[in-house]
Amino acid sequence: MILEGGGFKFEVVEGWGRVPEDLHLGPDIPGVATDSQDRVYIFNRSEHPVAVFESDGRFLGTWGEKAFSGRPHGITITPDDIVWCTDDLDHTVRKFTLDGKLLQTLGTLNQPSDSGYVPNPTHSLESIKRGAGPFNRPTKVALAPNGDLYVTDGYGNARVHHFTSAGELIKSWGEPGEGPGQFNLPHAAWVHTDGRVFVCDRENSRVQVFRPTGEHLSTWNMAGRPQGLTIDKDNHVFISVMLWIAGARTLAGKLMTESAPSHICICDLEGNLLAKWGATNYGEMDSFVSAHGMCIDSQGSWYVVENGQHGLKRLGISRPSYPSWRKLARVK
Repeated sequence: MILEGGGFKFEVVEGWGRVPEDLHLGPDIPGVATDSQDRVYIFNRSEHPVAVFESDGRFLGTWGEKAFSGRPHGITITPDDIVWCTDDLDHTVRKFTLDGKLLQTLGTLNQPSDSGYVPNPTHSLESIKRGAGPFNRPTKVALAPNGDLYVTDGYGNARVHHFTSAGELIKSWGEPGEGPGQFNLPHAAWVHTDGRVFVCDRENSRVQVFRPTGEHLSTWNMAGRPQGLTIDKDNHVFISVMLWIAGARTLAGKLMTESAPSHICICDLEGNLLAKWGATNYGEMDSFVSAHGMCIDSQGSWYVVENGQHGLKRLGISRPSYPSWRKLARVK
């Protein structure tokens, strides 16, 4: 299958990333990242949290079997091959080597910061009363060109935390709400080479752009809920977007008045849409159920992962063979 539009062309690589028959990953696959050799690291909620593949899909192994006690969420690999993983239920951000050796932990295990958030089965954000320190259910790490780290702290907080490369807190910003600089689930971030910080403000259905020091610059409103964002070397902004369902409510309690399918898209640096793929043919390869984590490798290939089976279940669809990770190979 070919996805083409806006001068971009990708081929869906059928059957990419097969694992041994006795190894079970998922069913939720929230994160994916590539290292300097274009090996692919799939971060998932199973007994084998990190699964590693060659770029051609050959399975290499797993790690992290005893490293995570909560709910794996985001994975980021820096150019010097440091792996940062967030666990949004045990309130930590962990630093690893490529083979899974733990180097550092940010946050205190199982001790959330005081944002007023009350854990609940529906993951509602409505109990969040204030922005708080690190962390209350963190979601993703972003790396700045100078080595600083930005962490979105989203399911139980409404903040972005700015750290030095050594993990020392510099500044936090954000509070619950819909105004500029406020958040309802900061879900992921990316730092451009010019220092601007792009944040997926998921339940507000927008991307917000900030100066490195947290001052608000602009807002891109979207149809759907942006979950992941990456900017390539050509300044194209790749975004994965969760669906809207008319009549349902966001985690912030806001009514969705229209429907929009989960999709992936490419924008320019001002937020202008260049290309978009995704339909309502849920469970098929031309559609996405809940496009979540994503990354771009050095060859321009686009990896997208989903909480696929849970998303299908919510839609009342049974597709046991539906792949929760997908490689879209860039066609030059």
